[in-house]
Parts: sequence; structure tokens; C-alpha cells
Amino acid sequence: MNPIAPPSDPFRNPELPVERRVDDLLDRLTLDEKIRLFGRQPDLSRLGLRLTGHCEGIHGLSQGGPANWVPKRQVPTTIFPQGYGLGETWDEDLLRRVGRAEGTEARYIFQSPEYRQGALILLTPNADLGRDPRWGRTEECYGEDPFLAARLTVAMVRGLQGDDPKRLLAASLMKHFLANSNEDGRESSSSDFDERLWREYYAYAFWKGATEGGAQAYMAAYNAWNGVPCHIHPMHRETVRTDWAFDGFVCTDGGGMRLLLEAHKAVGSLEEAAAAIVKAGISRFLDNFEAPLRGALAKGLLTEADLDEGLRPFLRVQCRLGLLDPPGSGPYEEIGRGPEPWTTAEHRSLALEASRKSIVLLKNDGLLPLDPKGLRTVAVVGRHSDEVLLDWYSGLPPYRVSPLRGIRERLGEGRRVLHAEGGEDALRAAREADVVVAIVGNDPVGKAGWAKVERPSEGKEGIDRRTLALEEEEFLRRLLEANPRTVVVLRSSFPYAIVWTQEHAPAILHLAHNGQEEGTALARALFGDDNPAGRLTQTWVRSDADLPPMMDYDIRHGRTYRYFRGKPLYPFGFGLSYTRFEYGPLRARIREGSIEAEVEVRNVGDRDGEEVAQLYASFPSSRVDRPLRQLVGFRRVAIRAGEAATVRLTIPLADLAYWSEAERRWVVEAGAVRLAAGPDSATEASVAEVRVPGE
Repeated sequence: MNPIAPPSDPFRNPELPVERRVDDLLDRLTLDEKIRLFGRQPDLSRLGLRLTGHCEGIHGLSQGGPANWVPKRQVPTTIFPQGYGLGETWDEDLLRRVGRAEGTEARYIFQSPEYRQGALILLTPNADLGRDPRWGRTEECYGEDPFLAARLTVAMVRGLQGDDPKRLLAASLMKHFLANSNEDGRESSSSDFDERLWREYYAYAFWKGATEGGAQAYMAAYNAWNGVPCHIHPMHRETVRTDWAFDGFVCTDGGGMRLLLEAHKAVGSLEEAAAAIVKAGISRFLDNFEAPLRGALAKGLLTEADLDEGLRPFLRVQCRLGLLDPPGSGPYEEIGRGPEPWTTAEHRSLALEASRKSIVLLKNDGLLPLDPKGLRTVAVVGRHSDEVLLDWYSGLPPYRVSPLRGIRERLGEGRRVLHAEGGEDALRAAREADVVVAIVGNDPVGKAGWAKVERPSEGKEGIDRRTLALEEEEFLRRLLEANPRTVVVLRSSFPYAIVWTQEHAPAILHLAHNGQEEGTALARALFGDDNPAGRLTQTWVRSDADLPPMMDYDIRHGRTYRYFRGKPLYPFGFGLSYTRFEYGPLRARIREGSIEAEVEVRNVGDRDGEEVAQLYASFPSSRVDRPLRQLVGFRRVAIRAGEAATVRLTIPLADLAYWSEAERRWVVEAGAVRLAAGPDSATEASVAEVRVPGE
């Protein structure tokens, strides 16, 4: 059998190095083609190539939904809980599988003859940190801690991009780089802090996502860092490309070029803005960019060589996706045939698992789990209690199981399930019921319009929250008067300061929005089919007064569990269970450049359950300002009733380093490191100390 002859055009030859192929392709492009490649819909049909743009994908591929993120027609896709809910799973393996499912669905829709739409570059994960719970887009992030966000970012990226050593299933585009956690004034605001916080906190998850996860792209943020707009900041070249050896591409945020002129007033014209963006190392415009880019070339602000350098990272990613290869030569050619992935049992089961694992039990005085045998009438009340609410970046789920539907299906025939949205109808239902399930929380999209909300406690893209107070606490007070056996289900995209509810309600659960199976997952938790094991990813404070000013980006001023000295309502990492866990002695030693730690966790209750064992480090002998404590390891582990599991964690000493601005490097301090294992950041169930030798 004769071997297949290699393609005559070097850019089509998968056996050649990527850079050789990109060189050849750039040599063949006209100036007009190069300019257009900087836009949203890259087109090289003249050369017989079908390249890809990007799609939204924070918690499932968006090919529909409230924002209608689709150029042709809406296509249903598997929709998981919001990024905030995925974070609350504390489960790296789950995030990897969620990423794999999303990448597979993107590939299917892109390649299937039925659809031929969408994209293979997906805007996920959001590696920004939730440093303030008033941030309107808290729903997108994995929480306030850089280590947790980094581990989950790496997992999501690896799953999305697949396991093939040469070809990507899809490409991850992280957003928004960086320190983009205020909505009010984001177009012109500056996030101000030192380089140490840049390295240790705000850029940390992006760094790990790029260097460890292999993410292929990221999006620049609207805001400035220390007065220099992120879209034209030297950090893209000086740190990301040089220090991190990142060779993927960077894109603007929507309208970012225009905002350099109109909001930041950092340039004198759109031509200057376009030139500055390209010279900063950005390869993609989400703007009406063509006229300014052509003008920049005509005025000598840019050269064609600048365009080539800017396009190279973008074309490199197209090559890694297999889009320059001859048909039939890639590992993902078959995706697009056979059953639609979102209809398969595997993807439906994964959606359910993600919602189940995201549920956090905040309080339980013994009311939960509910025993269906002892219930004749259940009242499900609250606005949107018969809806699965989507957010701005949601796709279109193939089906939705609301809380009401999930509870009705779980109880089956023979039991009354009353339903009311609110008001006197809800109170009457509560009085008639054996138990009440009250659904409260925010609406991620609402009806107020762009950058507007109906309640001060709500937030979304374009607007930050005005308060953490839950307006529905008065509704809950009346419900509890009508029926003290009321379970509060706080379905929300961010924390609330629910001090009154914590003091008076017998049981509280938290879950994020959007999961297509959220009602099934909730019912399973309520009736004890599952033992909740989600954990909080932010510090839930008791009032607005516990927070520094919104625009204070120096977290050392009392922000996040790392520096907060007050008493939180719920600490970072918190979550209860229907069983109880006890921790044995923590043992730790330094070996081969790492700390090896292990602790036995025993389930001393009468139910099987999962514990998220967490390990925190502090530095009592440090000569620099270190966090009060910082997460350095965690493991979600299933333990049967009466049994124990040994949790082993290996922490590279490099993970304990701080960034020295004076020495311009990471420094591992010699001296004592105090380790604390426990169920959350505030509970030191078991402690140990090791001494790190000098460098």
C-alpha cells in the first residue's frame, strides 16, 4: 500500500513544525486578508481553509440563551451551574470532565453537517477572582482564593482542550486579564496594587492556566492597572510572553479599542488605539476595527510586519486545532457524526452530578434531610421557584428541571405539592403544609435592561450590587411565622448577608443558578438521596460594613479570608453535612522540595458522605507581610459511615513562595511553616509545623 503523499503546500502539512506552517501561510496572505483576520470571523476560504472565531462558554457552550450567542440558529447544549457553582464543587476531576463535555459539543456543532456553526475557541474559564462579593459578575468566577481558582482553571482548560498531544479538541480563552472585578466604571477605572499582589493574587490563576493548563488565549480587561489600560499594558509582552513563555493569542474585550479613546483617554485617535493594541501583543479585535487599523497602516503607525507578528499567535492556535490540516487527518474527525452529545445519558448525568456536587448546606437544626414518608403536603414557594433562571452567558439547555418540578418528581403520586410565588398565597400554602421549601435569591438577567437591576442586592454585567442584604428576608420572616418547618433555599450568584435567616431558619441550602438539572439535584439533597458536600468559595460577611471600599484593590486592607480579621457569617471553605467528620493528627515532612502532608478523616456519623479536607499554611517567622493563612491543598473525598480515609497532599515548596519585588523573583522563605487541616478556613481541626531550609 502506497503511503499518502504529503500536501504540496507546507502550511497544510501536519508533519511540519507549527512555526514553519505559520510562516508559509503568512507568506501567502494578502494585506487585506491579514487585516480581516484580526476580526471576529476569520475567513481564508480563498485557500480552502475554514478557521474559527470564538464562542461563550463559562458553564456550557452558548449557542442560544438570553443573549442569543449564535450567528445562525439556536442549538441546545448541556448547561452546567454557573462558574460560581462549579467552584463550590471543589472537584478538579469534575471540572475536567465538564470541560471535556463542552469541548466535545463545540466540536460537534462546528463539524456536524447539520449545524456547521459555532466555534472551537471558547471563552472560558473566567480566571478573575471574586475579591468583593458586590462585584456584579461574581457568578462567573471560581471564588476569592487564587490557589482554588488556579486548580479549577487548570482542570477546566485541560478538559476543554483534550488529551491529544498534538491537536486540541477546543481552545480555552481565559478572561478577563486582569483585576477586572468592578462593573461600575469598568470602562475607565484603574485597579491599583503592587506587583506582588499581581503575581501572588490577581494573575495567579491566569499564570497557572497558561503554564500548567496550556490555555491558548486570554482576553484583556477593560480596566487599567495602576493607571495603564490593560489593553495596551506592557505586561502582555514583558511578563506573559517573556516570563510565562505564553505563545497563544490575546484578544480585546468588546469595544476595548474604542474605550481607549473615549473612556481612558489614553490615545488621541482610533488609529492610535488600533496601533497601540497590536504593538501591545493583541491579535484579535472585538470592535469595528478595520478602518482604524487601515488608517494606522496608512499613517505609518504600524507596518505589515507588525500585523504578521500580531497574527502569528492566532494562526498558531488554528494550526493546533487542526484547521490547517487536510481533511481526515485529525483525531477529532468523527465528532459531528452520531447522536448529539447533549442528548446522551453521559452528558445529562454529568450535568446532574455538577449540580449535586455544588449544593452547600449552610445550616441544619435537624430538619434535613426530609423524610418523604412523613409528609403529606409540601409547599414550594418563592418567585421563580418553577424556573431554571439563565444568565447572560448561558446557552440554551435541552430541558430544565426547576425546583418545583424536581420536588414533585421526587415525591411522586400520593402527596400534595402546593406552589405559590409569594404574598398571601405563599403564606396560605405554608400554613397547610407539613414543610415549606422557600426559594429565594437573585435573578441573573432580570427585566430591568442592560446594566440595570430591580433590587439593590442584585448585580450582573455592567452593574455592581449596592448591598448584600437580602430583600426577601421579610418574606422569610412571615413564612417562618406561618410554618417554622421552613427550609430556605438561597439560589444565588453571590453571597448574601443573611444574618437574620441564619439565626431563625432551621435549615439553609445554597446553590448557584443555571444547571439544567438543578431541581433534581435540590430534591435529592432535600430528601437525603445525596449528602450535600459543596463548600463556599468566598467569605460571607455579616454586613456591608465589613467590606473595604469597592475600588480598594489592595486585599491586605481586610479583604478575603486571607486578610479579613472580623467574624464572618460563613468562612471561606464552609459547608455542612448530614454526617460528622473528625480529623486525626496532621503529619507533615519536607521531602525532595515538597511538603508531604497526611491526615486521617473519619466519618463518625451514621450516613455516608463526602468531606472536602482543606490544608492552610501560615508563616509565623516571616520577615515580610504574609497572609493570615492561605489555602495550599484540598481534596474532596467520599467516606462511608463509620470508616476513615487518609488524605495525602503534596505541596511543592514553590507554592509557598512570595514574590520579592526587590529581587524580581519568587522567594521560598526559610523558617517555620504552620499547617492547619480542617473543614474550612476558620477551623483548625489538626495542626503541624515544618521548618523550611534556606535556599
